[in-house]
Amino acid sequence: MDIDEGFYSRQLYVLGHDAMRRMGKANILIAGMRGLGVEIAKNVILAGVRSVTVQDEGMVEWYDLSSQFYCREADLGQNRALSCLSSLSRLNAHVSVKAHSGPLDKNLLTQFQVVVLTNSSLDEQKRVGDFCHSRDIKLIIADTKGLCGQLFCDFGEEFRVVDCDGETPLSVMVDSITKGNPGRVTCSEEHDFVDVTHVTFSGVQGMEELNTCGPVEVQVLDKYSFSICDTSGFSAYEKGGVASEVKKAAILTFKPLREALDEALRDPEMMVPTDYGKQEEHRTLHIAFQALHDFVKSTGHLPKPRSKMDADMLVTMTRKRCEASRLEELDECVVRKLAMTARGDLAPINAFIGGLAAQEVMKACSGKFTPLCQWLYFDALECLPEEEEGDEEEALTEETCAPKGCRYDGQIAVFGSAFQEKLARQRYFLVGAGAIGCELLKNFALIGLGAGEGGHITVTDMDSIERSNLNRQFLFRSQDVGRQKAEVAAQAVREMNPALNISAHQNRLGPESEGVYGYSFFRQLDGVAAALDNVEARVYLDTLCVRYQKPMLEGGTRGTKGSTVVVVPHLTESYGPATSSSDKATPLCTLKNFPHRIEHTLQWARDQFEGIFKHSAENVNQYLRDDNFLSRLEQRGEAEALEVLEVVSASVGDLRPRGWEDCVRWARLRWETLYNHDIRQLLHCFPPDALTSSGVPFWTGAKRCPHPLTFDPECTTHMDFVVAAANLYGQTYGIPDTTRDRSAVRAMLQGVHVPAFAPKSSVKIHVSDEEMEADKGKDVDTARLEALKAELGPPRPERQALRMHPLEFEKDDDSNFHMDYVVAASNLRAENYDIPPADRLKSKLIAGRIIPAIATTTAAIAGLMCVELYKLVWGRMQPHAHRSAFINLAVQLCVMSVPAKPRPFTVAGREYSLWDCILVQGRQHGQQEMTLGALLEHIKGV
Repeated sequence: MDIDEGFYSRQLYVLGHDAMRRMGKANILIAGMRGLGVEIAKNVILAGVRSVTVQDEGMVEWYDLSSQFYCREADLGQNRALSCLSSLSRLNAHVSVKAHSGPLDKNLLTQFQVVVLTNSSLDEQKRVGDFCHSRDIKLIIADTKGLCGQLFCDFGEEFRVVDCDGETPLSVMVDSITKGNPGRVTCSEEHDFVDVTHVTFSGVQGMEELNTCGPVEVQVLDKYSFSICDTSGFSAYEKGGVASEVKKAAILTFKPLREALDEALRDPEMMVPTDYGKQEEHRTLHIAFQALHDFVKSTGHLPKPRSKMDADMLVTMTRKRCEASRLEELDECVVRKLAMTARGDLAPINAFIGGLAAQEVMKACSGKFTPLCQWLYFDALECLPEEEEGDEEEALTEETCAPKGCRYDGQIAVFGSAFQEKLARQRYFLVGAGAIGCELLKNFALIGLGAGEGGHITVTDMDSIERSNLNRQFLFRSQDVGRQKAEVAAQAVREMNPALNISAHQNRLGPESEGVYGYSFFRQLDGVAAALDNVEARVYLDTLCVRYQKPMLEGGTRGTKGSTVVVVPHLTESYGPATSSSDKATPLCTLKNFPHRIEHTLQWARDQFEGIFKHSAENVNQYLRDDNFLSRLEQRGEAEALEVLEVVSASVGDLRPRGWEDCVRWARLRWETLYNHDIRQLLHCFPPDALTSSGVPFWTGAKRCPHPLTFDPECTTHMDFVVAAANLYGQTYGIPDTTRDRSAVRAMLQGVHVPAFAPKSSVKIHVSDEEMEADKGKDVDTARLEALKAELGPPRPERQALRMHPLEFEKDDDSNFHMDYVVAASNLRAENYDIPPADRLKSKLIAGRIIPAIATTTAAIAGLMCVELYKLVWGRMQPHAHRSAFINLAVQLCVMSVPAKPRPFTVAGREYSLWDCILVQGRQHGQQEMTLGALLEHIKGV
């Protein structure tokens, strides 16, 4: 099966080709098309399964519109599945989407590999569960009631997990291996292996038996060494080698629903916690959800919002089930809150549970990641105000929570009509309209944020839509490619809720936009939501929120991992300053001369691209337009000035290419310089048998001894480099008639003369960055520098036609030769140093600095952010009510934590935090500006 890498590119970095192909063969049934069902369907369709059938016998009602984002008021009274079919079908052209408005019978169920039940009765769940388990059909049950959610998985008697966590396999360079039983492996760097990890070896010299013996088990000795199998009969170790982790498959067994209902309370391993402080409450919810089914079966309806009588009845039914299941402690307060909010249908809760459920569907189809084993409960009951906090206007009663015949009835059932009006008056600033931004805007529209008089949402995003966005930024369609994200997203959510007041900006948030987003703008805001993709932008926005005393909701994702942070003035810490990156900068000498990982060769290739095809052209253009270019260049040091002027001289002088043949010649000679001459020079300075001053081999540990390459026009990678380099070189000079025709290029290469090369003993190659820095500026050929300055002089008018075209690296355009060059350049250098090459997908991930992304994590994180939004709008929450979160859907890890309080500091005997400020009005009532003395007196008075 061919995979549309342009559409699925970011998801491919999460799942991989094999998992995507397995998913592409799966047919999925999703029953129940209320808010939760459509959320799951949306995520599964974006993921790229073969087909999705949505089923629902019910009709659209007012309650649905609070979270069903593909149903409109015009759909009231129409079948739910049919009403949302058209919108779901447009999400992904690669997925067949169908609707079924009949019942769930056996003939229907047998057509699918995975069945998802939402909004279903317990009797139906048991019936379908029995059938699916007997036929090895994977079953997922998802349900939400108000502020509570439930998830269950049954993947059969024997389910194979190919990759349990999705983490990149570890690898480490070998420094030595002993002969013994067991053999001891010492590494040249710290390893992160754990006991029973299995590894394979490659590139080992001497003890070459290890390269072919298959995976061996590791026993960790310390952070630099581990033991392996019996190596006493192997050859003696000489040098080199890499130990790479081998992922082991796992076989899991699932109990059918009928057994799992009772077993969950006896076996704590069967209930995955979402909040470690609520484990007992969630055991209560396990019983209470079953009692809720009893209630519906008995009365024909869910408990009425805030009905004490219905709550008492549910408590009685739960107690009865509790006795039968032998639950030691029942939290009746949780049961009452569930009863009083069960009719609610909240978009944020559906987004969170729907994201988790859709990820389980993908696991069931692909075998990638560890499935839920087997129950999960979630609640956000802390969103409800404490009884003593409520005032009469906002008191939650049967009357205030009764349906009003409007699109927010599912939310009013939980929070009341006064809270709904308060939501409508909110003024929020959303920064970012990418994946999380789209999900937040959807939730904002459904909950009615800023949808009333005085309410407003401002969204800004400077980016335009690219095709790779469509797989997870679900508000965009293929016809929107090239348009501004903020504009299209705002238009899409207005269609979901026409009452939404929203304006779209295309401004980058930064010091340059403080004229737009300054005091006057922030003063009228109620809060800020950050949907940004880099830490620096988040820190800057956080600084503004602290300055202007505004709460901030922040969320981010990387593959299956995601996190949320809530920042509340005077209540929590701020997001805080940027911490140093966990990715250590690679020393320049490693990149230039001593690479030992594919990441090093890819960074080197990317640097080559930037230097040759961007910076060189920019320097030429700057020389041509700036009369003071030479004098300013001198300020950067003689060494850098000489390097820049050599390039400028060649680009405007006789070495400037005149046609396509010159570009091909340059590319061929460049190949020879990089992969033959430079390596021969390095080996001349440091021969393979070189020793350090300490008498140990120079080429050992992280230093891999390279070997030069010989150009072969029949080698694909060699020609990849030449074709890409020649085309890029031609683009920078504006040369027409470039070509991809390899046979034509190969014919031109026959006429290229490659000069002979002899290494020079006068060349010094630096071994460390410190050595390089110490020699900076030394031995500069000042005579050559002065000659170049005289040759170039002020730019002459006739040279203005020599302007060049700098290239901006663009990883997602497969026709522009950018990734062609980087992949070929990197893999050739990897061949020099015997480093395993990387395919195009991995190369794009590393060189393009791509953040892996998937729609399921994005939806779940946006849901959690909006749960915190509810608390902010109430405005009277205690610190313990807020939650920051970290999730990893690959292993169903969910950790909720109470945000830390702001750190205090003391000044002049008084305690302050970063939220404290002193307001100063510099000019009052038309008077002159405040003097320094007056300012000091004002501060003393405060």
